[in-house]
Amino acid sequence: MPDLANERQFPPSETNSTPKVQLDDVQLTLNASSGPVEILRGVNLTVASGETVAIVGPSGSGKSSMISLAAGLERPTSGQVRLLGQDLAPLNEDGLARLRRGRVTMIFQSFHLLPTMSAFDNVRAPLEISGFEDADELARQALDDVRLSHRLDHFPGQMSGGEQQRVAVARALACSPEVVFADEPTGNLDTETGAHVADLLFDIAAKRRAALILVTHDSDLANRAGRVLTMQKGVLS
Repeated sequence: MPDLANERQFPPSETNSTPKVQLDDVQLTLNASSGPVEILRGVNLTVASGETVAIVGPSGSGKSSMISLAAGLERPTSGQVRLLGQDLAPLNEDGLARLRRGRVTMIFQSFHLLPTMSAFDNVRAPLEISGFEDADELARQALDDVRLSHRLDHFPGQMSGGEQQRVAVARALACSPEVVFADEPTGNLDTETGAHVADLLFDIAAKRRAALILVTHDSDLANRAGRVLTMQKGVLS
């Protein structure tokens, strides 16, 4: 299995006792023409370094919304969200970006690849922005880890959906992050490739002691996690 968490030295962060992700009584209510819609209702979640947590439940139950809140992509209606020990409420978009940079990565169902950039540049660019001096080497290694070393110069439009998903996974894991949010990370992949990507996710959690929170409908993938939680109608249990 590839050693994504190599021997590079990482800056010191919070103590091991500080949760990497913490949601306290988080509520999310959206306004609709028919009236307020409760998406999340009093969600509590704490994830420490090295923990792996799978969130399962029916479509529309609030799983993806919870991931977006935990990553700071959305704001809760009430309750507190802490990421890497930091309360997200006082942070503006620039502050959130600085907090996440090189430390928090996200793999979502939509790939968010830049169509005018090659696979290699899609992985390398975030590393350069985050200040990694070995960005080229890390990008090549990450794409090799997802078995796409032969696609370095290809653009997203020249790749299948599964290949684009693997580029997104390579981009997310190349920096050896402290927190990984993954929403259906193997949903567009065949069985063999999906299993390989799952290995990469759990490998980075174990070797980097990253917190891994993944949303999945795949029971086999969910059962690999240390904890499996269920979301039903906005309630996590």
